[in-house]
Amino acid sequence: MDGNIIGKFKRVCVFCGSTSGNRKIFSDAAVELGNELVKRKIDLVYGGGSVGLMGLISQGVFDGGCHVLGVIPKALVPLEISGETVGDVRIVSDMHERKAEMAREADAFIALPGGYGTMEELLEMITWSQLGIHKKTVGLLNVDGYYNSLLALFDNGVEEGFIKPGARHIVVSAPNAKELLEKMEKAHMGRDVGIFKA
Repeated sequence: MDGNIIGKFKRVCVFCGSTSGNRKIFSDAAVELGNELVKRKIDLVYGGGSVGLMGLISQGVFDGGCHVLGVIPKALVPLEISGETVGDVRIVSDMHERKAEMAREADAFIALPGGYGTMEELLEMITWSQLGIHKKTVGLLNVDGYYNSLLALFDNGVEEGFIKPGARHIVVSAPNAKELLEKMEKAHMGRDVGIFKA
C-alpha cells in the first residue's frame, strides 16, 4: 500500500512499555513499527521515555527523519528518561494531562505490548471512541498473540451484553506493523475523522 494514500495519518500516538519484555520479539516489533511509520512519513507521539520499547520506537522514528513528540509527567522523568532524549519532550503535570495531550496531538493510536499503563491508555482511547469524544482509529499490535486474552475478553463482553457489537470493532488488530497500518488506514478512510474534544 502506498504511504501517500488519502486517509494517511500525519501523527500516530504509540502506547508502549518503558521496559522491553522478556523476549526479543517485542523489541523487534517496536523497531519494525518505527520503520513502518518512517516509510509512511508518519510522525510519532509517545510517552516520552528513552528506555524500553518507548526508547526503541522513538529512536527509530527520529533516526528515520520523522518528528518525535514525547509527553511525560514530571514525576516520571527520572524513571523513564535515561541519557539523551530524542525529538521534542513536553513535560506535563500528571498522567491525565499526558493522555489528553497525546490524544490531542495524534490522528490515531497504536498499542504495542505493555503492562498496566499501556493497557489503561489503550482502554481509555477505546472508551473515548465509544463515547464519541474522538473518531480516531485505535490499533492493537498483537505481537505473537500477546493481546489474544484481551481480545477474547472484549468478545466475552459482547456476548454477555456489556459491550455493544458495533463497539467491538473500534479496535483494529494485526500481528505485524505493516498489516496493522494498512488495516488502520483502510478503517480511517471509512470514517469522518473528528477533532479531540477534551
